[in-house]
Amino acid sequence: MGKYLTNLIFPWKGFLAADSISPNEAKLKKTRLPKIKKENHVLLLKTSNFDRALKETKYLLVKFYVTLSQSSQNLSEEFAEAARQLKKEAPRIQFGKIDVTHQHDLRKEFNIQAFPTVKFFVNGSREDPIDCKGVRKASTFITWVKRRTGPSTVLINSTDQAEAIIKADDLAVIGFFRELHNDSVEVFCETARDVPEMPFGMTASEDVCAKYGIQRNSLVVFKKGKPVHNEVLEDGRQNKLGLTRIIKTFTLDLVTEYNIESGADVESFVSQTSVKIFDVPVENHILLFTPTNSETFNEIYENYQSAAAEFRGKILFVLVDTNEARNGRIFEYFRIRDIDVPAVRILNLTSDAKYKMPADEVTVENLKEFCHSYLNGKAKQHLSSEKIPQDWDKMPVKVLVGKNFNSIIFNKTMTVFVMFYAPWSHECRRLLPIWDKLGERYKSHKDIMIAKIDVTANDILSVGLDRYPFFTLFPAGAGYQEVAYTGEYTLEAFSEFLEDQIKTKAEPGEKDPLGGIEEDFSQKETVITEKEL
Repeated sequence: MGKYLTNLIFPWKGFLAADSISPNEAKLKKTRLPKIKKENHVLLLKTSNFDRALKETKYLLVKFYVTLSQSSQNLSEEFAEAARQLKKEAPRIQFGKIDVTHQHDLRKEFNIQAFPTVKFFVNGSREDPIDCKGVRKASTFITWVKRRTGPSTVLINSTDQAEAIIKADDLAVIGFFRELHNDSVEVFCETARDVPEMPFGMTASEDVCAKYGIQRNSLVVFKKGKPVHNEVLEDGRQNKLGLTRIIKTFTLDLVTEYNIESGADVESFVSQTSVKIFDVPVENHILLFTPTNSETFNEIYENYQSAAAEFRGKILFVLVDTNEARNGRIFEYFRIRDIDVPAVRILNLTSDAKYKMPADEVTVENLKEFCHSYLNGKAKQHLSSEKIPQDWDKMPVKVLVGKNFNSIIFNKTMTVFVMFYAPWSHECRRLLPIWDKLGERYKSHKDIMIAKIDVTANDILSVGLDRYPFFTLFPAGAGYQEVAYTGEYTLEAFSEFLEDQIKTKAEPGEKDPLGGIEEDFSQKETVITEKEL
């Protein structure tokens, strides 16, 4: 703790130490190796020079990107500007970038799944680099790096100093402590490293605490110079993620309107990519779907906003304008129709589970009851289904919906070949006539059913989809598992696959090719993963 306090008192100590040259660095300099090329003050890294860059650099912030990624391109200028500004101020902090389109080994080694991904390497180690998430501006990159290489907060010793920090930006966070030797101080400083968007200060001054009426260890968020949240800190009760979640919610309004700037598309929504809403580490989102120009909008919005205050840090409140044409795919993903609005849904970003508010009226009481029910684990997951058509089994291709899906496909007396489709998909529309012909070919087979289901209107569990269309065979009999079709999309290929499966199953003495494990599917449930929505 003594070393920690020394760093607080001498905030630039970390940077002075960083400028000292290690024996290893001096040795490398003597060899006069050609310098690693740079572009706009950013090292151009690849598999062949990455290890050398790590050894030559005490602190290395690396951007993993792909050239064709729009998000990568958007970040490029800010990343380069941060590198330029830090070049003179802290020369031992270097910025680098790796186009993983051609550097597959590095992409695999560091498990790069999204673009861009930024990681921070310290003291030449490639083990467990620190993720730099949600940072997009040059100034924020600089703050983030400084807080990782030096003290993460400013030590406040006077009321004037506190006032200056609080009024320096729209948002500021101050930790008030009786002493600077406890676990809460450590958690507070760790939190500051992950929230570079705003200034952090801490104090144990009695005068400063008295001015702001603080009597217990507390974290206070100030917005435009005024306190908007006071979190009492107790050793062992808070953690970094919890405090980060609370603080970052103040970077957004109580209710945030969803638009193409806040969330580029539906894939961004369900995969939590780098858009402003999803920088806040709150996995529960509640969405209000309503037209903003309706006569009842002001009343509904006021109720929504009033309910939001109670759940800050637990549920993020989002508004979706149903009059905005560019939000159409969001409506489709949540199965929102014109007759449904105003509608309220909760989405868990981790599980993709959706929940529908039982009450029709958007009142403060109904919203709070819905949120409490969800947080307490009592809300039921919402599974959409169309009504079962009266003529669902009259045509050669049978029409399945959520309500009759399980009872049909897990019928032990019939083999069911199902097409999962989306009406808006051009490929699906092209294949539907071929599927109809397959139905005609097998309409006289009493133990074979050709069926289809619109997955944009029906939620089902246990069938994982990664594209549209998707075809699955559900064989008759106990002990037979479904088989995903991976062949060509032609009438003959579909028919040949079906015949082969039937023939294999009928051959005596053969080991069951479709599983052989008896399982009761009568209660089986599954979820559709709608990556293309």
